[in-house]
Amino acid sequence: MFAKYDCKVVLWDVNSDGNEETAQEIKSMGKTCYTYTVDLSIKDEVYKTAQKTKEEVGMIHILVNNAGIVTGKKFLQCSDTMIQKTMQINTMAHFWTVKAFLPEMIETNHGHVVTIASAAGVLGVNGLADYCASKFAAVGFDESLRFELEVLGKDEVHTTVVCPFYISTGMFEGVKVRFPSLLPVLQPEYVVDKIMDAIRCNRQVLYLPRLLYLILGLKAYLPTKCLAVICNFFGTSNLMDSFVGRRKEE
Repeated sequence: MFAKYDCKVVLWDVNSDGNEETAQEIKSMGKTCYTYTVDLSIKDEVYKTAQKTKEEVGMIHILVNNAGIVTGKKFLQCSDTMIQKTMQINTMAHFWTVKAFLPEMIETNHGHVVTIASAAGVLGVNGLADYCASKFAAVGFDESLRFELEVLGKDEVHTTVVCPFYISTGMFEGVKVRFPSLLPVLQPEYVVDKIMDAIRCNRQVLYLPRLLYLILGLKAYLPTKCLAVICNFFGTSNLMDSFVGRRKEE
């Protein structure tokens, strides 16, 4: 979608083959694309690749932090290694990429940092303790960063945090919702369109679907026991019971 708006696109991914496949799709449109293989869980690798990117491409005007993993296990069943990996990729990577590219944005007072978080970053979910913790942290990072930029007077450096419900990308394969007409598993194309609209309008917070605005509004006012009743009604407390996850060959 960025390529359709004539942006030069820079793709970072730990999966070289998948990255090149996306790049070829962009190049087939006659657009410019650069690819880098990088493990975002390794800070020094992020900084090294960021420096190389700036040398070969130039200033990054829009940074989209989209990488993420999920274990999908109950807290006591999560290995220490996977908990650490989840936090490294879903949270800490945001710190390193933003730290690498934000200085130029501040210097020129021009740029945009986009945080792809999750509805699980504003509402805890049974079976997603490590994932929720990582996404809550990402949401908090975005909010704090936005206030920091405002205090600095950098009114043209924007941030957008995106908190979607489950998306049918395979990452949460197997998850089944109770009322799909009210709280559906989202299609990637729909999510992308909404994210692009939010970025172009400098929208600061985006929840998908819109019902989340109501649910999260109620969370702020209702007692925790009432919130639990609502979550049980919508089945969100048991969504992960049928979780399978992305197959390894994908």
